[in-house]
Amino acid sequence: MALSEHEQRLLDQLEQQLHADDPKFAHSMASDSRKSMSTRRLVIGSLITIAGILVLLAGIVYQIIIIGVVGFLIMGGGVYFATTKSKQVDAGQPLGKPSKTPTGGKSGFMSSLEDKWDERKRDQT
Repeated sequence: MALSEHEQRLLDQLEQQLHADDPKFAHSMASDSRKSMSTRRLVIGSLITIAGILVLLAGIVYQIIIIGVVGFLIMGGGVYFATTKSKQVDAGQPLGKPSKTPTGGKSGFMSSLEDKWDERKRDQT
């Protein structure tokens, strides 16, 4: 179900406020398709892992411990490579619109919410 224009504006304002209050948290919570696991890294890591398994099995067949250890390390490196993100992606700019820092301790959005709350309280009494 799509959001109405009013709801979308409120959501955008909340997002801007979050970026202004805690940009590090907002950046870590931003959904960015570039930060998801890369298919290329996953395939290369899987191939490295398979090669490591083959080297490990060769070490077992020939009963040479050092070859088995090297195979295990290659296998672990392949898994690590497949599950990590590239450094180029991590160096990217944070998503979202540039936000203004609140002046006077309160942002316009929060003060407008407080004004609306006060107005409702006055209308009820």
